[in-house]
Amino acid sequence: MNSDGTRDARGTHANPVPRPAGSPEMPTAPPVPPMPTGAPGVPPRPDGNAFLSWLRTPRPDAAPGVWRFGHRARPEEEPETVPGRQLLAGALIAFLVGWLIWSLLWNGYLGGWWLVPLYAMIPDSWAPAHSYSAVVLSYVWYTIVALAIMVGVGRLGRWGEVWRRYGLPRYRQRQERQVVPPPQEDPAGWPQLREGGAVDAAERLGADARAGLMRDVDHARIMRAWQGVRGGRHSLATFTGAVLKDGAAACLHPSGARDLPARLARHDMVTGQVRLGGTVDDPRNPYAYRGTGLALDPELLGTSLLAVGPAGSGKTGSVVWPVAESLCLHALAGQAAVVVVGAAGAGLGPADAYDVVVRIGNPESVYDLDLYGGTTDPDEAAAVLAEALVGDLADPHPGSDSRRSTTVLAQLLGPFRAVHGRFPSVPQLRQLLDGAPGPLGELRKGLQEAGEESLLRELDARERQLGHPGDVGSVLADRVALLDRPAFAAFFDTSGQSRPFSLRALDHPVRVRIDLPERGHADASRILARLVLAQFTASVSVREDRSLFACLVLDDATGVVTPEAVRGIQRLRSTNAGAVLTLRTLDDVPRPLRGPLLGATGCRMALSGLTPWDGQDFAEVWGKEWTEARDVTDRQIIADSPAGKAWHALRRVITGHAPTARAVTVRQVERERWSASELAHGVPPGHAVLSLTSVRGEHAPPLLVDLRG
Repeated sequence: MNSDGTRDARGTHANPVPRPAGSPEMPTAPPVPPMPTGAPGVPPRPDGNAFLSWLRTPRPDAAPGVWRFGHRARPEEEPETVPGRQLLAGALIAFLVGWLIWSLLWNGYLGGWWLVPLYAMIPDSWAPAHSYSAVVLSYVWYTIVALAIMVGVGRLGRWGEVWRRYGLPRYRQRQERQVVPPPQEDPAGWPQLREGGAVDAAERLGADARAGLMRDVDHARIMRAWQGVRGGRHSLATFTGAVLKDGAAACLHPSGARDLPARLARHDMVTGQVRLGGTVDDPRNPYAYRGTGLALDPELLGTSLLAVGPAGSGKTGSVVWPVAESLCLHALAGQAAVVVVGAAGAGLGPADAYDVVVRIGNPESVYDLDLYGGTTDPDEAAAVLAEALVGDLADPHPGSDSRRSTTVLAQLLGPFRAVHGRFPSVPQLRQLLDGAPGPLGELRKGLQEAGEESLLRELDARERQLGHPGDVGSVLADRVALLDRPAFAAFFDTSGQSRPFSLRALDHPVRVRIDLPERGHADASRILARLVLAQFTASVSVREDRSLFACLVLDDATGVVTPEAVRGIQRLRSTNAGAVLTLRTLDDVPRPLRGPLLGATGCRMALSGLTPWDGQDFAEVWGKEWTEARDVTDRQIIADSPAGKAWHALRRVITGHAPTARAVTVRQVERERWSASELAHGVPPGHAVLSLTSVRGEHAPPLLVDLRG
């Protein structure tokens, strides 16, 4: 099952890797590793009650971004609520009034008129009046009268509202702890498998769940494999055999891991959500969102996310790592492939949480980075490399690109590959771009011996351009020189001596972390970040299996946003892929690209500490809305009569204010959802304003979110 966690996630290219003996789609599971303590959303072992309770918790459909685990829907509009003290006092007073009325009736202080219907219903044949039948009918009548009084005072005292506000939530909690759904609806019984004919597999999985041998990642992974069976990619017999053999450990990820070493965020693998915090009970938030959890999932990340906030605002710890952690769990479940890029030591999770860790500039790194993205096409390699080297130098206006740089690189990469069967290394590419006569002469001789006339013409064109004004070869050589440093001597090897990782491996559920050498090599880090982004956008569009969600998480996108990068981000949505970018300020993006970048990302986050200039850009993209404005005017009351004047004087002495009459004017006005000033000064520390868009086109307006909730 290629996308279900059964191909080698530690492979460096997209080619199939050696398979284990036995079933090629359902490898044998290794022993279950110990369960990390304190992992939210994961059941402890060996008790399965926590897992069953988690699995049976309702997850109703909700608006985009709402944490669905145990969610209670709220009305769209805020109802007019009575203050709690006033509500309880009114309910108590109504009860006392009802009790008083009943006492007066029962003791005869209000006469006997209320017993007239009773006397009319008692037939003469039931005499004497104290016979058994008469007594029963009398108490029935008393009950009817008492209930009528209770209904009246209950409506008067709003007993129903008291029950809904204070009694119903606790009652529902007790009921949810006690109610077990029927077998045909119990998710712990795997009804999908039973309906599809895999009854034996359902029985085995249900037994493992009750025994505490299953966890949330196992459930998600097996459901992913079952979707492959339903989609016709895999056979029912193979699936059933694997489940009967390995139980909850069936269909394992190639790494053999069933969970991450530790978790920091709250995850729900049934809905695929990761909780970032909670929406604040603030009038600026829609009522339906107030007090709910705020979560992200692949449907939202598929439109890409841009988070902007200064250093220390919580971008990495509150946004980047929870999202990366969630995507790593999805990868273990065979549902996603993730590439996380950031500075070394940026807090992007332990190395054990990833299958491939590329530490550029670190001699201890096991993996290398493929400079050409695993492609064998010189034109494609030239386009990606040109974007990485000089994409930030292209004029950031519509219609401008790096076509000239692509042409220059293609004129060298094509002939070199034809002669050597590979692309040039960084030192070799630098010499070719500098126009060194030795390497160019050797390349010409090799092409002549191979009879490559068309490639000779390409090389002739490159040599004619050398030294001419406006030749971009020298600029490319200067940028390549940033990578041709002693710290990177063991990296970007093309001779087959290292283990280069290629983003072509995103056909598989792989977890990748790339550490950039920012200290002392800031310019080289920006080139490499642009290279990874360009390779990612090029690779996801040619994947074989687009049912696997692919996501690039870029911890710091400073110097990465280029015209081609914006166009690439716009195309990710149609390829079941997305990108998460963070910036300290929008000033790190060229002014002409700020609007297109905010328009290309469907999810936008402004963290606390934003500058008013950045806030203005967010305010413009979030637009305006119609709201109700109330104008309150206090008008002084002037008395005409002596008694009125005396009364007004007394009120002035008691209250210290002149008697006034209040006039309220209500009107509809159009105002910004969040103004630049509010974003700069009204977002508390640890909070953010976040708007969301799903791949299906559903929208969530800007929400004030507590990232610590």
